[in-house]
Amino acid sequence: MPSTEPTTELDPRYGEPGAVVTPWATAEQHLAVAEVAWLSTVRPDGRPHVTPLLTVWLDGALHFCTGEHERKAHNLADNPHVAITTGANALHGGLDLVIEGTAARVTDPTRLRVLADAWEKKYGSEWHFEVLDGGFGGGQGLGLVFRIEPATAFGFGKRPYSQTRWRFAGA
Repeated sequence: MPSTEPTTELDPRYGEPGAVVTPWATAEQHLAVAEVAWLSTVRPDGRPHVTPLLTVWLDGALHFCTGEHERKAHNLADNPHVAITTGANALHGGLDLVIEGTAARVTDPTRLRVLADAWEKKYGSEWHFEVLDGGFGGGQGLGLVFRIEPATAFGFGKRPYSQTRWRFAGA
């Protein structure tokens, strides 16, 4: 988890007069309750790959899982740099977020148990995971679990329009 609060900047080029920075704590609250996020990875040939998924915000990082044979798992094996987005599908109101960072596998059984419990708490029993050696078990084989600590994040406010950038030390 990043050890300090991020450096926070408002970019006035992308906002309305009177816009103010969005506090990182507000962004974290939105990340914690977001039901769906969009993960962007890079295919081996350089083309982008974007897919929706469920996430858990815990201990300063966004977590997701994917089947070991899915396209995003293969992409991450070659290039762990990602962007993940979530927000409100509305023009006026809400906060859109973009998190840039590096996806790192989570394999520690104790940590996986904590994350499995967090998934079920957030999404209900439909998203119950058994912890297996190196990931989550389910009907489709091993689910690989990844953690993304933000390196840089952007918040796009829409009432009023604003753009906040957060930069994380040590990320």
